[in-house]
Formats: sequence, structure tokens, C-alpha cells
Amino acid sequence: MQDRTSVELFAGGGGLAMAVHNAGFRPLLLNEFAKHACDTLLANNMELRGEEERIPGPEDPWLVVPGDVQELKMGYLHGKVDVLAGGPPCQPFSLGGVAKGDEDRRNMFPQVFRAVREIQPKAVICENVRGLLRPSFRPYFDYILRELSLPFKERDPASTWLEHDTVLKDTDVESVDPQMRYEVVMTQVNAADYGVPQIRNRVIIVAFRADLGVDLTAFRKAVRPTHSEAALIHSMHSGEYWARHPKVPDHVRERVMNRYPDVPLGNDGLLPWRTLRDAVMGVDGNESLQPIAWDRLDRREYFPDGPITDHIGWPDARIYPGHTPNELDRPAKTVKAGVHGVPGGESVLLTDDLVDEEAPPGKRVYRHRYMTVRETARVMTFPDDWKLSGPRGEKMRQLGNAVPVRLGEVFAKAVARSLDEVENAS
Repeated sequence: MQDRTSVELFAGGGGLAMAVHNAGFRPLLLNEFAKHACDTLLANNMELRGEEERIPGPEDPWLVVPGDVQELKMGYLHGKVDVLAGGPPCQPFSLGGVAKGDEDRRNMFPQVFRAVREIQPKAVICENVRGLLRPSFRPYFDYILRELSLPFKERDPASTWLEHDTVLKDTDVESVDPQMRYEVVMTQVNAADYGVPQIRNRVIIVAFRADLGVDLTAFRKAVRPTHSEAALIHSMHSGEYWARHPKVPDHVRERVMNRYPDVPLGNDGLLPWRTLRDAVMGVDGNESLQPIAWDRLDRREYFPDGPITDHIGWPDARIYPGHTPNELDRPAKTVKAGVHGVPGGESVLLTDDLVDEEAPPGKRVYRHRYMTVRETARVMTFPDDWKLSGPRGEKMRQLGNAVPVRLGEVFAKAVARSLDEVENAS
């Protein structure tokens, strides 16, 4: 394998950084503003870079620079980076945020463009919320894509984005040096379609430096969905899913199957969506998470020295209209950056346990509880040995703001293959 390198901005709890590394890239620098997220990175065998602008070797720990990305100097990395990755803060564009878009001071896309100018990487990977595609934001989103295509055509600080957008539209792209422009691919994704046990709709933007001549058609094929709901339903009707989970009570299986048509949907050739039960039971090589006893919803870690930490019961979960729980035999709802009172009930889990064992069909009520941090981490496809720092609320915030590792890997591996193909061809 080639010694490919990466830089990660807005690193958070490390989801995208892990994904890019798993695809064969060696991180030279990670930047993050939030203290607890920086502590998480350092807890996972990374180290502070300090004031010296140094580049780590292949065997050295990853280097973390805490602080405001607007003050981060990256010129020393020019020409040394294959992939610049990051998920600029999504609050300006999400339904859960203020939704001011480009006027929001938390909009960090301008810092991505600055990083591209200073580093001039071969490729860029950005992840953000689907809210960027809402009609009210779509003009600005199209401007983001144009500016990423021509990042060296800097915006006049005195001009508005609309004025700069006009400049970009009027630019003869073919006249720009290919080393100074990028070819951009935008993909709408649902993480569940890539084997993540979670419904998570996002936008992933990938840009390749134009002088490389990457085959964009091949790249698009490489990031097509690999899993589907139809395949999940088919696996339930065929019995394959239930064979994987033989201890599911009959009344739960009956409830789930009543949701789907008697005649199974045709198999579309894709793999089945992964479910929350799959994540909790560890069908992908992880060991099964032990059920949380109802008398242990007391915020205590009973096995602090065990191989799996953060599997801690939490009391007082509630469900009500508009705040419904996750079901085990579906992908989880979108993990959000909150703990209690998250709109929609994303952090609550419906268990297999009946409130009344004698209740007849149609009258059954199931017990519910808050999901543990470890269960949530599995929904985000974080490995069990990845340490999360801070109190529960901060751990959940890091997970909610992260890129699911498995989703990031699909795109990072496709980028790596695209770079390999053009470099091997030359």
C-alpha cells in the first residue's frame, strides 16, 4: 500500500478520521474545537502537536491541534496531503439548529475552502446534513459546490456570497489551471443503505483535483448503496433474519411481521439493512451486549474494567405522541447530539420485555429505557475499544455529531481506489 496521508478538520469524536484511516490514509493532523471531543481523541492514543509544525512519521501517533480552525495554519502541509476530510458544523443547516445558513457564524465551509488553498490536497471529503438541500438553502448549497470547484478564486471580503457566486458562474472553468480547480461529486445518502444500523440522511461531497483525471463515473458506481429495506424484509420472510436472532420472543416476531405484507418484496440483490438488534447483538464480529437489568438503571458502571465500557443504564425514559422509541428490528432513528428531551425519542429503546405478560395480542405494552452510550456508539459503527471522554451528555453529543465509521469508509475507500487508478495508470 502507498503511504497515503490525510488531514481532518472538525474531527469531533473521530468517526470520519477512523473511516479515512481504515481506508489506508495516515492522519497528519486533526483539528477540533470542543474540549471533550479533543479529550476523546487524546484518549485514543493520539497526542498534542504543540506549537511546532511537524509532520508525524508512519509509526508516530496522530497529532491533534485543539482550538478554533480559523486560527489554524496549514501551509506547512502543502503538497503533502492526499485527502482533506471533515464535517463542517451542521447547525446552520439542520432542523435542530438555528438554520440561518450562510449568515450563521458557525458556518465553517469558508474554512474548508481556505484549507484547500493552503494544502492543495488531491481530494476532499465533506459530510453534512440533508438540510442543505432544502429549497431555502439550495442556492447557497449550489454556491458551496461552485466555490469548492474553484477554491483559489477567492471571495472579496467586502462582497456577499451572491456577488461571489456571480463571479464563479462567469468564470471559464476550462481556462483555470487544473491544479487549481476541483471536480465535485455530491451524493445524497441514507447511512442504512451502506450497512449502518441507523436511518441517517446526509449529503457527502467529494472533490478531486482536476489535474488527476479521476474517472468520476467509476467513483459514482463505487459509492452506490449496498443494503436495502426490501432485502431486510425479504430476509425476515425467508427466516434468515430470525435465524440470526433465535432468542427473539414469538410475540415480538409476530408484532414485527404484522407490519409487512404477507407476500415478501422481491430481493433486489442488495444486502439487508442492519437493525438495532443486529448492532446490540454484535452480528458483525462484536460480542453481544448484555441486557440492562431493570434494577440497574442507576447511572452506574458495573464492570468498569470490562472489555466493553459505557454500557450504563439510565433512568426516567419517557415515550409519548411524537416521542416514540427505537424498535430493535429496524435500523435506529438518527442519532442526535443530545441526551434527554431529544425530539422524536431517538435515544429511547423499546425492549422485548412485556409490561403485562398476560396481555392479549393487540393489547401488549413493552417496557422501554434509554439507550446506553455503547449501544449508541454501535449504531454509529464505532468500535467497542474506542474511548469516549466526558460525562454522558458530552459522549452522546460527540456520537450525534459524528460520521458513522462504516459510511465514511465506503466513500474514503472509493477515493483511495480512484487515486490508485490514476496514479497506477501514469
